[in-house]
Amino acid sequence: MKPIYLIILSVFITINSISAAPATTIIFTTNGRSRYAFDIFSLPLDTTGHELQLTDGHSVNFNGHFVSSVNSNINTVTDPDPSSVKLIYVTERNGTSSIYLDEVSVSVSYPALDRTRKRSVIETESTRSQHRLVGGNGRVSMKDRPSLVGDLLIYVSTHEDTGVARTSWAAVYSTQLSSGLTRRLTPEKVADFSPAVSPSGLWTAVASSGEKGWGGEVEELDTDIYVFLTQNGLDRVKVVEHGGWPSWVDDSTFYFHRRVATRRPNSDYRHIELYDVVSGKFKDLTRLVAPKANHYNPFISPDSSWVGYHKCRGAGSNGKMIKNDLFLESIKTEVPDISLFRIDGSFPSFSPDGSRIAYVGLPGLYLINSDGSGNRVIDPDVSAFPTVWDPKRKGVIYTSLGPTFASEDTSVDIYSVEVDVDEPRFTKLTIDGLNNAFPAVSPDGKWVAFRSGRTGHKNLYIMNAVEGEKGGLTQLTNGPWSDTMCNWSPDGDWIIFASDRHNPGSGSFGLYIIHPNGTGLRHLIHSGSAGRTNHPWFSPDGKRIVFTSDYAAVSAEPISNPHHYQPYGEIFTMKLDGSELTRLTHNSFEDGTPSWGPKFMKPENVEWSIDEEKCSFEDSEWLAISNRVDIDEAKIQCGG
Repeated sequence: MKPIYLIILSVFITINSISAAPATTIIFTTNGRSRYAFDIFSLPLDTTGHELQLTDGHSVNFNGHFVSSVNSNINTVTDPDPSSVKLIYVTERNGTSSIYLDEVSVSVSYPALDRTRKRSVIETESTRSQHRLVGGNGRVSMKDRPSLVGDLLIYVSTHEDTGVARTSWAAVYSTQLSSGLTRRLTPEKVADFSPAVSPSGLWTAVASSGEKGWGGEVEELDTDIYVFLTQNGLDRVKVVEHGGWPSWVDDSTFYFHRRVATRRPNSDYRHIELYDVVSGKFKDLTRLVAPKANHYNPFISPDSSWVGYHKCRGAGSNGKMIKNDLFLESIKTEVPDISLFRIDGSFPSFSPDGSRIAYVGLPGLYLINSDGSGNRVIDPDVSAFPTVWDPKRKGVIYTSLGPTFASEDTSVDIYSVEVDVDEPRFTKLTIDGLNNAFPAVSPDGKWVAFRSGRTGHKNLYIMNAVEGEKGGLTQLTNGPWSDTMCNWSPDGDWIIFASDRHNPGSGSFGLYIIHPNGTGLRHLIHSGSAGRTNHPWFSPDGKRIVFTSDYAAVSAEPISNPHHYQPYGEIFTMKLDGSELTRLTHNSFEDGTPSWGPKFMKPENVEWSIDEEKCSFEDSEWLAISNRVDIDEAKIQCGG
């Protein structure tokens, strides 16, 4: 019997080794996020002191809140200083979203050279006690807008799947830090944003769209203000229609915004101002300290002497920029056979052996080794999108040159680019220039699928990979809709693409697959009747796809962030039969253009080998005040 046992064991091991999916890597971009470098700062409201950096400069730190007292169950510094700063905030260090509590005893030094810079970020010597309260272990999720009442932590989390397309996973929870007991305060099938706890801790106010859910807004959310008991979420009542971002004055009064403007006329930056409710006048705060930096989401200290906010730590009144640390940021995922990275670039793609990455800079076309070394500028000025490698011809990538988000008759053409030569060679493959974009190469390297607007609608075509249209052209899809963003399966049997064919012109996109001969068209996934699911890419084994989608709606109020073309978009994977839909990213930013590589990269951050600028991100255009108003004569811009 012993030999039989050994044979059975051998077969069992072999079968399992064959069926196990090979470990691979997914990379994606987040609009602007790699340049944020947010830290939390504070400034005295009387503007007589200096701006202080309160957080430690690791990763991004934002959406802070001063804590008046720290419960004895939370160990802080050994000999606490009564004048120390106690700060609770969100951080994205270690590739995931967490809530930290810092107690900082600050000793401020005033170098002689600093006397001429009356208001600037200065050096501080501090004793820091730092504690992770929630997040960073267990299930991956976004954490946001924390408040601490005794040992009860109130915050937003996205760890519960709603199970319904295009509905937000954001809900308010409380965690008792002494016991670890977590309670959901938001009703089921409802999303809450921007919780604010009243000074006594009795009440919590939130912005919520209620049972109607998210309607696809990309600027100001259609939310109302609800108030409920902090202890258990009961006695929930709607107190304001059309409002967001509540902020308490006392237990019976709070302020909120309605389409609040956050930039003064002729200013490109957000600044914190103090409004005197008695005199009705505004007072500059941060503009005096760092006029060329954006400042976000202010909060006031319990004694009303300091204002806190977050901004990019790389820009101050002297305009100094610091090195951009990460080319690839490792993002925590619960999927064991996938490493996940955010790239400081757009439209990335791996070379066939996984050793190199092509990406675009909008503008610019670039090439880099996957370990972050050897960054090479192919062309710094071209408007290129996306990138894809030829699987057979070494050192050849395909891209389209021209404006993005353009009409069918816009001049955009597809090129092959030979990059392993001293002077990169661009070869134009399409002829008519009518929005030919999003090339996808067949696994044998013979054909390129792409979208074109040559008929007046964006449909899919297939052409010769080397000679372009001159070597043969076939129309794959045909109809009064937009088929776009195609990708070819590794076995050559399928082409996946995004399309609005279910509702042409609506802006709603789902994913479809079709055989290269035009047969077998099948719908894969759609994020609700008005949703968007885009940028599909096959896994190296062809069994799964990665894509970006608004399937989880929005996770925070857009006003709280810098510019994003759309305040949604998370990275998902799914099997081709529609099963095992898995959300990979959790944040309030815009994740997109994912690519799936053939090898597993160790989940560690990859630093830039060159200097790049932090703080080179855009703020939201729609937040500017349209009519010029002098600060002294301005009227309050919020409801109350």
